[in-house]
Amino acid sequence: MSIIGIAIGITTIVALGLITTGMEDSVQTSLNDVGAEITVSNSSSVSTNTGMIDSEIVEEMKNRTGVIDAAGSLTVTEMNMDRLKSGSSDSRNSFATTVVGLAPEKLYMMGIKNIDGKVYENGSRDAIVGAEYAELNNVSRGDDITLQGKEFNVSGIFETGSPFVDSGIYVPLDTLQDITDKDGVSRILVKTGEDVNDSAISEKIEEDYENFTTLTSEEISSIANDVLGILDTATLAVSALAIIVGAIGIINTMVMAVYERTKEIGVLKSVGWKSRKILTMILGETLVLTTLSGIIGSIFGILIPEVGLRLFDVTDFALGYSPKTFILAFGITIIVGIIGGIYPAYKASKLAPTEALRYE
Repeated sequence: MSIIGIAIGITTIVALGLITTGMEDSVQTSLNDVGAEITVSNSSSVSTNTGMIDSEIVEEMKNRTGVIDAAGSLTVTEMNMDRLKSGSSDSRNSFATTVVGLAPEKLYMMGIKNIDGKVYENGSRDAIVGAEYAELNNVSRGDDITLQGKEFNVSGIFETGSPFVDSGIYVPLDTLQDITDKDGVSRILVKTGEDVNDSAISEKIEEDYENFTTLTSEEISSIANDVLGILDTATLAVSALAIIVGAIGIINTMVMAVYERTKEIGVLKSVGWKSRKILTMILGETLVLTTLSGIIGSIFGILIPEVGLRLFDVTDFALGYSPKTFILAFGITIIVGIIGGIYPAYKASKLAPTEALRYE
């Protein structure tokens, strides 16, 4: 029972550690793949085109100090009525798909570099789709899809590793502007030079354009780290609770073991065993129990999330295997073993041989 109690705690630590590390890796991959350091959007809703940015401002952004490139993008939402009617239970399914209009030479700003097929051309009715979108909708190169009531041909499929990008569709900016009757762009992606202070450029943009808001890659990373930090804290709290329960179990087991073996300990002391040797024996037994718990807990900590991902058919998320997760798990196991065994071991070492031999 003690092994099971501690193993549950170790299973919790390992499982949550793998999930948290996987999330960290996924977020970091998404941040590293995006080529734009600053995203500019319009915070004003009082204009001719609500929330839109004049396309001419994109050129102004390119000429700003520290900026090496800028691109305007237009984002619209395409409702998937067939999926809505079917009530699909796939956890990855969404009833809406993000369609982004972006010039083909600017796709790198969204981390889109490797494309299976060919990139669309300006003014064409071609589109490239993310690997996740293609899988969920059974779309292949050469297929036709309907966007905003117009037919588009899928010329390529891309994969960046970011579920947010890979679940979307990208089309020529001028084509999307034409079919939606919009002259402006939804946001501006800004690429800055090396050794440039992105925060300073971001603040200057907001100062020069009253209705603009900016978001730098550092700010996105900070927000992501804050969320992951909260998750780490929650993981430690749950793990600590499980370990406390396990520690109480091991202490209780070892104390009872000492009481049940009082006469045996008395015999050992009467034939010459020193208190230190008795202490070492009890602590050793405790560490064996906790080590077994660590091994069993680690195995189940790997199996449970792996089986869970396959059971729910989650393919866009991978567990993060990091040595620190297992080092933490076994480190806690050893600490619990030592703490759980100190009192019963000390009590056993202090038993008087004559008293122990008379114990029934």
